[in-house]
Amino acid sequence: QVQLVESGGGLVQSGGSLRLSCVASGSGFSVNDMGWYRQAPGKQREWVATTSSEGSTNYADSVKGRFAMSRDNAKKTVYLQMNSLKPEDTAVYYCNAQLRVQTLLYNVWGQGTQVTVSS
Repeated sequence: QVQLVESGGGLVQSGGSLRLSCVASGSGFSVNDMGWYRQAPGKQREWVATTSSEGSTNYADSVKGRFAMSRDNAKKTVYLQMNSLKPEDTAVYYCNAQLRVQTLLYNVWGQGTQVTVSS
């Protein structure tokens, strides 16, 4: 069974840092794009960053310059280094991946990890 498992969330003060991790566990698949999304209370889920299997990365304007996404293809893992955190970054952060099983593509979500930034 393929699943995404996130870790690294927590409570941090404004200006602090956190590092999120997401690993695609299971076998029999390859990983294409991987991304991070977040959902704050009462708001829709929003895109944060995406990295391709070749390593190109794009960021939402709201996190550009503060967040950095990296990827370890051998470990099927992505990381989100979050610096200069603001209270408005408070949200549940979800990992997303496009997985390829033979000729089929699957869009998979993790269970989410809570990030809370206090002012």
